[in-house]
Amino acid sequence: MSRQLLVTGGAGFIGANFVHHWCQAYPDDRVVVLDALTYAGNRRNLATVEGRKNFCFVQGDICDRSIVDQILQSENIDTIAHFAAESHVDRSILGPGAFVQTNVVGTFTLLEAFRQHWGVNSKPPAYRFLHVSTDEVYGSLSPDDAPFSETTPYAPNSPYSASKAGSDHLVRAYYHTYGMPTLITNCSNNYGPYQFPEKLIPLMCINTLIGKSLPVYGDGKNVRDWLYVGDHCRALDVVIHSGIPGETYNIGGNNEVENINLVHMLCHLMDEFVPNLPVRPSTDLITFVKDRLGHDRRYAINATKIQNQLHWTPSVTISEGLRLTVEWYLQERNWWEPLLSEEYQAYYRKVYSYT
Repeated sequence: MSRQLLVTGGAGFIGANFVHHWCQAYPDDRVVVLDALTYAGNRRNLATVEGRKNFCFVQGDICDRSIVDQILQSENIDTIAHFAAESHVDRSILGPGAFVQTNVVGTFTLLEAFRQHWGVNSKPPAYRFLHVSTDEVYGSLSPDDAPFSETTPYAPNSPYSASKAGSDHLVRAYYHTYGMPTLITNCSNNYGPYQFPEKLIPLMCINTLIGKSLPVYGDGKNVRDWLYVGDHCRALDVVIHSGIPGETYNIGGNNEVENINLVHMLCHLMDEFVPNLPVRPSTDLITFVKDRLGHDRRYAINATKIQNQLHWTPSVTISEGLRLTVEWYLQERNWWEPLLSEEYQAYYRKVYSYT
């Protein structure tokens, strides 16, 4: 069946990649994007789909119930893919209030609106509310701990992860209390095209190009599991179509890498692709900085459930994905250069105070 899909946060990094995936895979489906276009939302991320007859963009806040209600009713939405979130840990440390408002209150607003909409339409069994969350809700692992599974107790350590944990609990409660057809996914660190420059991988690429220091927190040995965003979008597609309402699915890339090793991999790619870098080898730019407050040591995902039950596995290795990502940032300088605004520079100086 065709779907009428509302994608919240669809002008952000993962949301925009998901919109591109969905429009290509299901050209007959209606796709409506709701995005507030805050600092990390960029309408240019959707330029290649803006002209499609089955696509619509609405600028607005997920906390605005009237806008959400109007979209659900006028577009006859049957599926929500909820990406909209404040998502940068450093920003949550500097200003946690926005994270509680968007991630908790915003998710609650969407749930209430969708519950009413679903009920008015006689609770169709095909409706879906997909909540896209993070592995950070599970806290931190020591080197020998087993990876996070869907039954790992929540233990968030930052205002960001705590706000996402709160939203996860609300979504779960709406299934168990009201029978609403919700789905939750918790993913590992994404990377790929359209990621805002303050995130680790684009930050390293861009700073290398302009000859700026490459800041690495603490000793650089924090471990993350890296998931190429295209693989993530395929997983979310499978969850919407085949996931069981009320269930949670962990999505990981099977690519655990220490941050310092990841930076070295990026430096080697930059040295290979760009012969006229300001500093060569670019590893000379690596600068260790004061560790982030409450910095989790290791994340790792056990994705056995989605692999066994829904037959999804990641297809892009870390070496392949990094190569694709570096090539994209080199080709799309006109995309990221305007994002290095004075506001961004002021934020950068505040976070990496050594500058």
